[in-house]
Amino acid sequence: MRWLVTGAKGMLGTDAVALFADHGHDVVGVDLGDLELTDGDAVKAALADVDVVLNCAAWTAVDDAETQEEAALLVNGTIPGVLAEAAAATGTRLVHISTDYVFAGDATSPYAEDAPTAPRSAYGRTKEAGERAVRSALPDDHLIVRTAWLYGAHGACFPKTIARVAGERGSISVVDDQVGQPTWTRDVADLVLRLAGAGAPAGTYHATSSGETSWFGFAQRVVEAAGLDPAIVEPTDSAAFTRPAPRPAYSVLGHDALEPLGIAPIGDWEERWAQASGEVLGLS
Repeated sequence: MRWLVTGAKGMLGTDAVALFADHGHDVVGVDLGDLELTDGDAVKAALADVDVVLNCAAWTAVDDAETQEEAALLVNGTIPGVLAEAAAATGTRLVHISTDYVFAGDATSPYAEDAPTAPRSAYGRTKEAGERAVRSALPDDHLIVRTAWLYGAHGACFPKTIARVAGERGSISVVDDQVGQPTWTRDVADLVLRLAGAGAPAGTYHATSSGETSWFGFAQRVVEAAGLDPAIVEPTDSAAFTRPAPRPAYSVLGHDALEPLGIAPIGDWEERWAQASGEVLGLS
């Protein structure tokens, strides 16, 4: 299978390129400066001999999107549509990465793949626009894969920041009123590969670890993996960390759409963190 991965130098894109190649696939990675993703003709040419395109390109600066929504919409909304139109013209399958931010974040049980979206931030609105564009232009050959709370070895992420700050200060306060599923980028790439290999029908799927925790609970496991006492992590609430973009209070995603395909969801977040922590924190 021949893949094109956009955003190939990002945290998820880097893992995807490496994992796909390790599984014997022909992979081409493109990033800023390699391919103008707003140019439909250029994108069509790039997809001419590609079986699947994985779109990891995204505006991920959540707070900046509040004041630069038009720029964020270009990346998160317009480009997915261009990719989908090019994929439709070339007979290419598109896997588009989306986010928990398309939901309101006020649920009390995991969001199903078909749950109504209601983004509360500019970032969430632009990602929702990307989902709509993909569904509209490529209704029969797209996979929208939502993920959340990503961490990995190849970019800035929550665990690296927490381990560094906790080590420097000797203590750290982390919010305990936002709940989600810490998810390793390598596991997301693996699930994408399994979905494509299974010929999954067009639709929306969730790629997050199983189980749930708060940022505070995750931070405790991070500092423990870094060789520090988890007691140095102190709980606080979101009111202590006011930011331009509202954060979802509840970001737990359900995985029921995987079951009919015989595809296992990503494992428990604590087990996956135990597996990933050495590489992510540079300890192995």
